[in-house]
Amino acid sequence: MKVLISVDMEGISGLVHPSEMNPDRHDYAHGRALMTAEANAVVAGVLDAEPTATVRVADAHGTFRNLLPAELDRRAQLVRGKPRPYGMLGGIDAETEAVLFVGYHARAGVGPAVVAHTMNGNILDVRVAGRSLGEIGLNAAMAGALGVPVVLLSGDDTACAEVRELIPTAVTVPVKQALAQAAAVTLHPEEARERLRRAAAEAITRRASVPPLVLDGPFDVEVDFTEPHMVDLATLVPGVTRTGPDGGRTVTFIVDAFTDAYRLLLLLVQLSTVRPA
Repeated sequence: MKVLISVDMEGISGLVHPSEMNPDRHDYAHGRALMTAEANAVVAGVLDAEPTATVRVADAHGTFRNLLPAELDRRAQLVRGKPRPYGMLGGIDAETEAVLFVGYHARAGVGPAVVAHTMNGNILDVRVAGRSLGEIGLNAAMAGALGVPVVLLSGDDTACAEVRELIPTAVTVPVKQALAQAAAVTLHPEEARERLRRAAAEAITRRASVPPLVLDGPFDVEVDFTEPHMVDLATLVPGVTRTGPDGGRTVTFIVDAFTDAYRLLLLLVQLSTVRPA
């Protein structure tokens, strides 16, 4: 079998502040070491359950260049760098039988939740058919569109609750209890890794009981941005139009396939980082 482990950083045990997750800040080396160790724990758990599995690990935070390649379990393949097809799910394909979300965080606008946001700090909300979805929901639906179930998620308690609303049978591993946007009660990293290894093995063993998250199309998608110029850029894309009471913050588009919705969202997120000349 083939398994994809998508690893973000905000939901890693012991990490609570953006300075621990930003390559330009002094705490980053510590954060990426903890991230790599948790990825290794999940790789080990998957292979405990399925010793012959092919395991891909997708670096899914920020630049997608955070995991330490030389420190990653040598039995896993690393998917690294951007841009790439399927973003945080880089490496997923028709042969993938299960996806595990490690170190994930809650969507923008909820709390308390550690470093909650949706895709980047320029996006206030993403709604699909009126339902607010963060990275958990969007990535789970993307996997589901390819017929692949999300069988595990680790992160803070708010992120775990978010995935349970979408996929009640997924295994969750709360490695910290959120107190605020940059505060939490966190497990010791070694304790978190032990729990992750056991949970990953459990999730793989009972993957058949977890259905893919499949949303019905066509897909009416709304994106709220933080700045008007981001809307200006977004509406340069064919099919993307202004909406909302004043047209200054929100855009919408309609597509038939969720794969198209997901890729267009990736493009709009990238455009939101462009500053006016």
